[in-house]
Amino acid sequence: MSSLSLQAAGAAREAIDTNVPRLVAEKFASKLFAQDPALWGAAAEEEAAVRLGWTDAVSVSRPLVPEIEELRDDFAREGVTRFVLAGMGGSSLAPEVITRSAGVELFVLDSTDPEMVTKALEDLEHTALIVSSKSGSTVETDSARRVFIDAFERAGVDAPSRIVVVTDPGSPMDTASREAGYRKTFNADPNVGGRFSALTAFGLVPSGLAGVDVAALLDDAEEAVEMLREDDENNIGLQLGAALGGTSPLRDKIVLVNQGAPFVGFADWAEQLIAESTGKSGTGVLPVVVDDGAPELTSGASDVLVVSLVAEEDVDPEQSEGVRVAGSLSGLMMAFEVAIAVAGHLLGIDPFNQPDVESAKAATRELLASKPEPSPAAATDGEIEIRGAEDVLRGATTVPAALSALLEQLPEDGYVSVQAYFDRLGWTELESVRDVLARRTGRPVTFGWGPRFLHSTGQYHKGGPAQGVYVQITAATDTDVDIPGIPFTFGELISAQADGDATVLAEHHRPVLRLRLLDREAGVAQLLRAASEL
Repeated sequence: MSSLSLQAAGAAREAIDTNVPRLVAEKFASKLFAQDPALWGAAAEEEAAVRLGWTDAVSVSRPLVPEIEELRDDFAREGVTRFVLAGMGGSSLAPEVITRSAGVELFVLDSTDPEMVTKALEDLEHTALIVSSKSGSTVETDSARRVFIDAFERAGVDAPSRIVVVTDPGSPMDTASREAGYRKTFNADPNVGGRFSALTAFGLVPSGLAGVDVAALLDDAEEAVEMLREDDENNIGLQLGAALGGTSPLRDKIVLVNQGAPFVGFADWAEQLIAESTGKSGTGVLPVVVDDGAPELTSGASDVLVVSLVAEEDVDPEQSEGVRVAGSLSGLMMAFEVAIAVAGHLLGIDPFNQPDVESAKAATRELLASKPEPSPAAATDGEIEIRGAEDVLRGATTVPAALSALLEQLPEDGYVSVQAYFDRLGWTELESVRDVLARRTGRPVTFGWGPRFLHSTGQYHKGGPAQGVYVQITAATDTDVDIPGIPFTFGELISAQADGDATVLAEHHRPVLRLRLLDREAGVAQLLRAASEL
């Protein structure tokens, strides 16, 4: 399946009919693929001038294919059959959806939770590490690299021969990895932002080494590009972009659901692309990832637009609202990237910068340097410590009361954000709190695993409209992992990341309820009971 199709109704169809003819008349699509940086206004021109390489990703990435395949074959001959990807945000989300959709194993380490780090360090005899960072200075990625080198050496494995690096040319990691003699260093196109990098070395190297046919992926994308670059009213990139950013009044909660498409995790990849690209300057559209049957799909809220991923043949003649899209995986990735460029144009923002991401990183660095004592809990209920500003808690001393106090502050057009700083592979039951809160509030609820969401929806939380209320969940653990050469552990790092983000949210006058579980198993059970009792 490589063709693209889109069906729209209601407000989405009106937005398409209103905006697409104008976009065609402006020659938006052909100018985009000609990499015209003026499409988003003068203020965005400098950034856009060095961020449009993704439009040419297919041809730029072709020479990578034989290099990836040769290295994969070499590893196989050496008995290396397990690959761990250390990356965050755009460096991890695309390889995860590509490999999971292809049924190929890739351990994606995009967490600083000590329990998840420990799982990544298993079976080192058969493991290679892919270190992926555009800037070459991402703290999570560098920490993973350090701990793997130490673990390889302890296991009697030659560490440099098991490390592959993907980074921008000239980055600190590019220089250091070549000096260290790592197995191979792949350079990506520096004129591509991380969230647009799915079909560059960042998406292709980990996927290809794990066993995906990346040449076929590029073939499908190339076919999609032929249509996406045309100034034509049937251009699905223009149509999808008009639906995402051009409804009037703006439907700024984009509910993403898979209803039959043969992909795993596509909405998680699209979530970063949409949130980090549009959530700034007090505007934007919020992606809300849900499963089929979620309350948001039938809420009828006037600010919600449902975008369904469906099988190509799944046409719904009764559709009365929303968007249904189908196509190949890489074709849809290209279509969504075009759509976000269009949405940024319609919303009047620069889709390529992320001005508020750095604030949480800076707060984390400050906390790691000063190592302050933890703030005392406002109350402890069973296995859960409760923290929050007085105007957030409103005197609550139990978890149900604290949740109720927070939800009372939810605006009529608001959303709830649940942020769990946990091992996302070991505690998937936590995600069930999302549907519970959505039913309780009648409003969209997002669920993000920390710290990885800091590299995606974290931008929207601070830079987008002030509509959210936030539940941060952290936990004590008996497991911790030292980071060689660094004066803090993974446990201290994830704690500082949570503290830092909560501080920045509060500085932006966002209501934050912080729940720290003293025992993971008992605390998760208690939290789920408390949410269901609301």
